[in-house]
Amino acid sequence: MADVVDPATRSRMMSGIRGKNTKPELMIRKALHARGFRYRIHCKDMPGNPDLCLPKHRAVIFVHGCFWHGHGCHLFKWPKTRPDFWKTKIERNCSVDAAALLRLAEAGWRVATIWECALKGKRRLQLEDVVASLGRWLRSDEPGLKIEGTTECP
Repeated sequence: MADVVDPATRSRMMSGIRGKNTKPELMIRKALHARGFRYRIHCKDMPGNPDLCLPKHRAVIFVHGCFWHGHGCHLFKWPKTRPDFWKTKIERNCSVDAAALLRLAEAGWRVATIWECALKGKRRLQLEDVVASLGRWLRSDEPGLKIEGTTECP
């Protein structure tokens, strides 16, 4: 099936997709800051460049887009155009993520991953619930946390 827009339009649309300061990321940052948590953003000196780094809690937080990181939820759908390119790209993103998580764990960092579907879409969770879970995890000694949207429809 051919793309519904011309290549120039598709290129412009794709170039507008941000990798940093996304809406889900900003929502989490604002909510955590309001609850007194202080953090560094986009930590380039750490494996995987976490979206948030909380050294006091020895924790990092990734806010992953479901499409770009290959999450198997209702927000992820394999593109019909250039399937080989997208399969290679998304699989590589997943392997880079896995390697970064391993390196962070080996360095003694705790890792939370918040998936876009937890904050957006028909199966999203309440932001208060997401931030409460994050806060409990940050104050605990648990090594990891994964927050994703619900499995059943509302």
